[in-house]
Amino acid sequence: MRSSNPVFSRRGFSRDNGYAGFNTAPQAGGAAVGTQGNPYAQQGGGNPYAQNPYAQQDQYGPGAPPQAPVTAGRMTMDDVVMRTSMTLGTVAVGAILAWALLPVSSTSYGLAIGSALVAFVLAIVQSFKRKASPALIIGYAAFEGVFLGVISEMYNSRWSGAPFQAVLGTMAVSGATLLVYKAGWIRVTARYARIGMAIAIAFILAMAVNLLLVVFGVAEDGGLRSMGPLGAIVGIIAIILGAFFLTLDFKQIEDGIAYGAPREEAWLAAFGLTMTLVWIYVEMLRLAAIFSSSD
Repeated sequence: MRSSNPVFSRRGFSRDNGYAGFNTAPQAGGAAVGTQGNPYAQQGGGNPYAQNPYAQQDQYGPGAPPQAPVTAGRMTMDDVVMRTSMTLGTVAVGAILAWALLPVSSTSYGLAIGSALVAFVLAIVQSFKRKASPALIIGYAAFEGVFLGVISEMYNSRWSGAPFQAVLGTMAVSGATLLVYKAGWIRVTARYARIGMAIAIAFILAMAVNLLLVVFGVAEDGGLRSMGPLGAIVGIIAIILGAFFLTLDFKQIEDGIAYGAPREEAWLAAFGLTMTLVWIYVEMLRLAAIFSSSD
């Protein structure tokens, strides 16, 4: 099973790169490849890191006392937290500087669109690279921060307090999603991912068609993305999808750590989490504006 996140689905934690993938099938008449001697092999589905170069080898012959597992070079939760703090910190710094230095105007709006396009290009380039590039990831975070800073200031100038509400909402959604995931209330299975991805693809296609209709003047007032009740419903659906993406990201990170992914994968984990949190924040910002407009 692959994550919905293009970073993970292209490079990070996938079976074909020798470090991961969730559904390694057992060979005919035997155990799954790489399960022998693996402490995680009995947890269902075998060891997806079948070719893990960090896997402990029996170098001391039969009957020798077990050796401590090799952990050097493996990704840890501390690595993920540190890299994620760096990327989110870069987004925050970029947003604060853009808010403080770029007053609301047509020029700042153009800069926001330009920054969003640059961030998108950097994200695509990183997604198709076979290894994590910290420079690309930090660059993405910086340009994304400029974009978020400008649009947040624009929203705040019209709907005072909307960015603050969006930040709180993003924290609430991400915290609640992590809580229910760790509590085991959500089980990330292949079927869960397929159903969620089908809904996500349908949603993205609907938003693309809606954008075209708005551009050509067929749909008025934003169509599905209006500032009315319909826009609020669409925004809530988008936030639920963001929470769904988070659960897939959490599963990828958890399995990457359990099965010994290399430390560089922590950058991909941070990249994926940052993109998902940006998605949720933008939708929360629109939702806060809609609710403020209805007051």
